[in-house]
Amino acid sequence: MGGESAAPSTRIWTVPNALSLLRLLLVPVFLALIVQGSDVAALVVLVIASLTDLADGWIARRFGQVTRLGQLLDPAADRLYILAALIGFAVRGLVPWWIFVVIVGRDVMLIVLGVILARHGYGPPAVHRLGKIATFALFCGVPLMLLAVAVPATAAIAEPVGWAVTLWGAFLYWWSGIVYAVETARSIRIPVGGSSSVSDTLE
Repeated sequence: MGGESAAPSTRIWTVPNALSLLRLLLVPVFLALIVQGSDVAALVVLVIASLTDLADGWIARRFGQVTRLGQLLDPAADRLYILAALIGFAVRGLVPWWIFVVIVGRDVMLIVLGVILARHGYGPPAVHRLGKIATFALFCGVPLMLLAVAVPATAAIAEPVGWAVTLWGAFLYWWSGIVYAVETARSIRIPVGGSSSVSDTLE
């Protein structure tokens, strides 16, 4: 059942979308657990969320259920878990607030770029490979930081590795943001319907 090559559908009620919705509904639970210091429970929720992420991606591709809604929900859920963990850590004083501000600031910049592109007749920028790598790094680094707090026996390794991967991810996050900004500036100088577009250059 080759769903990979088919264009994303506009369906809403699919199994992958339901799993994505479940993952989104668990975000406030995840945040509350971290703020309360229930780190083991928060880690369990994160593992469950990660498993549903893998499951919905496999089901969507295997059974041809890739949808536009799913393409929006998946990256949104990933970012929300990262932000929820950083907010919880910052509230407890485990990480400085500037890390949260740096990551949110980049997302705000992308929203502004999207508005600029829309005003010039373009759709939102396509996801850049560098942005995917940055998000993956953050989604690996932040759970390692949580693991270090939830299971102190792992802290000697999990904490420094988690910090290193998270900081590297934040750097790549902004690097990809600069790439988006440069491509946006270049694209808005090209008339709509011209030989290039922001989506073509960022894929």
